[in-house]
Amino acid sequence: MAGENILISKYPEVIRNCVLFDKLPQDSRDLLLSLFHEETWPKNTCIVNHEKFFFHFFLIISGRIKMYQVDSFGEKEITLFILSKNDVFDLFCLLDGNEHLVYYECLDNVKVLAAPMGEVRKWYNQNPAALKNLLSYAGKQLRLLENYVSDITFTDLSTRIIKLLINNVNTTSKDLGKINNLSNKEIAFLVGSTRTVVNRHLQRLKSNGSIRITRNKLEIMDLSKLLQLLETSQQKLI
Repeated sequence: MAGENILISKYPEVIRNCVLFDKLPQDSRDLLLSLFHEETWPKNTCIVNHEKFFFHFFLIISGRIKMYQVDSFGEKEITLFILSKNDVFDLFCLLDGNEHLVYYECLDNVKVLAAPMGEVRKWYNQNPAALKNLLSYAGKQLRLLENYVSDITFTDLSTRIIKLLINNVNTTSKDLGKINNLSNKEIAFLVGSTRTVVNRHLQRLKSNGSIRITRNKLEIMDLSKLLQLLETSQQKLI
């Protein structure tokens, strides 16, 4: 099909690196890809209409999207995941066919591939061997969520912030990956706190030379110091 050939040639990295397409026979891969079309979402777009991701399945081509929850009064917010290139959603809707009451917001200008949820589900029913890829991805996300819940419950805020920085830093470029250029407010949503409290902890890290802060941009100045701080905090728990 012409449409699928365009996507394959336009996004070869996606086909090569996305877990959905890993080791699929070419005909099966091409058929799955033919279900998708491109969509572009501007930065700050909020997807609060649950029907959009109940009836559609998305694969991120570029940009970051946060998946978050708010309390019933809309006063507290917590970010569950930051999704980026090659991530997919909504897995819950795909796997169990039920509506998933979470929210999404674009942290950048985002480009996605979108496909009708029913067609994707039908394709998996016809290609059950491909579920291995999907379950591998789902398992990885569940482990991340399990670690997140454990940290929120048992780990002090200072340690959570340090772990967030360490887990996201590129040791070569010192870029902070998925959390690069996020405001203190967004970082607070990731660690289960408030902007004011997070800012206080970041200023301490700045004072000891671990990080540099310029116009809300964080830079890792001394990764070894952060690792030492993390080791010290973990030893206190033993």
